[in-house]
Amino acid sequence: MLLRSNVLRPRFLVQSLMAVCGLAAVAQAQAAQPLPVADFAKHLQYRTVKISPDGNHIATDSMIDGKRHLTMIDLANSKGINIRPRGDDEVDDFWWVGPNRVVYTLSTLDGGLEQPLGTGELLAVDADGSANDILFGRRVDGQEAGSHIKKKKSELASATLIDTLRDDDEHVLISTIPFDSGYEGAMPEVFKLDVKDGSKSKLFSAPLRNARFLTDHKGVVRFAYAPGADNFMRVMYRDGDGKNWEEVYKAKDRTGAERPLAFDRTNEIVYWRCEKEGAVAAVCTWNVKERTFKPVWSSKDVDLTDLVTSLDEQDVVAITSMPGRAAVNPLDKNSDTIKTLIELMKQFPGEQVTITSCDKAGNRCIVKVASDINPAEFFLVDSKAKKMQPVLKSAPWIDPEKMASKEPFAIKSRDGLPLHGYLTKPLGKEAEKNLPLVVYVHGGPYGIRDLWEYDPDVQLMASRGYAVLQVNFRGSGGYGASFEAAGYREWGAKMQDDVTDATKWAIEQGAADPKRICIYGASYGGYAALNGAVREPDLYRCTIGYVGVYSLPLMFSRGDIQQSLYGENYLKTVLGEDQTVLAQRSPVNYVDRIKAKIMIVAAGMDKRVPPVHSQDLRIALEKKGIAHEWLYQRNEAHGYYDEKNREDMYTKLVAFLDANIGANAGAATAAPAAAKSE
Repeated sequence: MLLRSNVLRPRFLVQSLMAVCGLAAVAQAQAAQPLPVADFAKHLQYRTVKISPDGNHIATDSMIDGKRHLTMIDLANSKGINIRPRGDDEVDDFWWVGPNRVVYTLSTLDGGLEQPLGTGELLAVDADGSANDILFGRRVDGQEAGSHIKKKKSELASATLIDTLRDDDEHVLISTIPFDSGYEGAMPEVFKLDVKDGSKSKLFSAPLRNARFLTDHKGVVRFAYAPGADNFMRVMYRDGDGKNWEEVYKAKDRTGAERPLAFDRTNEIVYWRCEKEGAVAAVCTWNVKERTFKPVWSSKDVDLTDLVTSLDEQDVVAITSMPGRAAVNPLDKNSDTIKTLIELMKQFPGEQVTITSCDKAGNRCIVKVASDINPAEFFLVDSKAKKMQPVLKSAPWIDPEKMASKEPFAIKSRDGLPLHGYLTKPLGKEAEKNLPLVVYVHGGPYGIRDLWEYDPDVQLMASRGYAVLQVNFRGSGGYGASFEAAGYREWGAKMQDDVTDATKWAIEQGAADPKRICIYGASYGGYAALNGAVREPDLYRCTIGYVGVYSLPLMFSRGDIQQSLYGENYLKTVLGEDQTVLAQRSPVNYVDRIKAKIMIVAAGMDKRVPPVHSQDLRIALEKKGIAHEWLYQRNEAHGYYDEKNREDMYTKLVAFLDANIGANAGAATAAPAAAKSE
């Protein structure tokens, strides 16, 4: 049995003890003293933790003085080295490529943006902080004096790491694509890159535009796959280096999602996302010689979320999914990995346990423990010594015992489609009825879903006394390709009906006060928030649109999606091309139907949904003399990033909710806030 140095009390145990001891008032007292808004606006202190191949060091992306650093810690003495990127740069992602070397990527502030954007560069540093150099990218020639790298040149291209090459500590595989890849996209080029001097040798050019790749355990690229300009997935295969590429799969329609996921230990069997009759999703094995599929897992309800590999990362041992809460579906119940995982799950009942990385031998691993109330904690597990010790907390200022639980629910839409979601009630008010409710609609919308995980927006609103409803409407990810495709061309129609049906379900259950409901969301969620207020004027008392889409025709002329052939065809697929229908489903054209109080949150540097959407909506409201609240940040993009801006937005959001559906709102109306200068 694993020995733990720190024992956490499971949430359900705490609640049971409180009930037995008659201490339910404690929870109410906690809820009466909510955490500061700033705590929900903070970025995670640590997002990812990875262990070195020899198990002697860990690395993490740590937030220090408002910037992401790369921190490497020697486990023998707990001493850490912080790598602070220069200027406006921040660490974006990182990988151990040997016992003592880490390759990492950067993001940087650009054009006054608050949120850093990826630079496409690759850098590397030793575990002791030495030999910190740019390996690839546009700023290679601008490296600092004293760099020992002499074999590189500046390139206006973006690099993606394909494989760290388990048995080669000197090289990695990367793919590169020019910054200006054109309207149709480009054929990526694949290189072997030296992680010490940055020299590289070209291996091949991809057989598909915008291709992604899958290697076997010897580091040989065997698959290339990508959706074409027609959005039909294609998969190419070759037997090895120098062999010819051949097409082994092409989707019959835009819902086809089959693609390779991982090789087994023999490099002869490949796990694929596949199709199975009667199943929402399935995983199959594919024999490279026989070219045949064999289902090994399927679900009638939910898609897979990930594969669980063996501790030495050579085999697939389980499939994870999230029908409501997280679930692990073993493929080999007798494997040592599954036994270890089961033992870990017993240590953390009611939480999601993930083995995120292990040393090369599979003896020492980093384990992530998270839930709806726990942002994430990381532990070091030594399977040989049978010991487990806490390493880092992603948000140490968040106390899980003061967070509200997300309860899964399942309903059927008005046309019989199964829908799933989550209802969060404020801590201490789980048994109460007729609560003020915020319907919180996720963005995307396609392929994105609400998950059983910590969400600062949900917890902020719950901490202020609001129940929060989230529903995975048709078009959302996680429930199979057909469910996602059911949302095509249904913006403002059946997708909106699903949100309405979930809202009415919450009322019927007695959870929501029908006179105190607000709808809120960002991006597509912002669209749904305003469109919901247009279509259901008597259902919602207030609506909050955050960097939202308010004119569907504008999607074809403004923003970054329509700037590629793939993106243009995608918009035609999911929105349709009937301009009359698009106009009819655009909230900006029907503001006079809205009875709800309105709040608009906009960002001046948003390229995905340019601020013209919010500005046009604001003009339409002013022409009709409709009061509204307006929040605009000139330097933010598609979602506020700066912590002070996030805190300001959250503060105004809570004040808006309090004025319209709060305990003392009654029949009061919210006075519009002064518009922020543009």
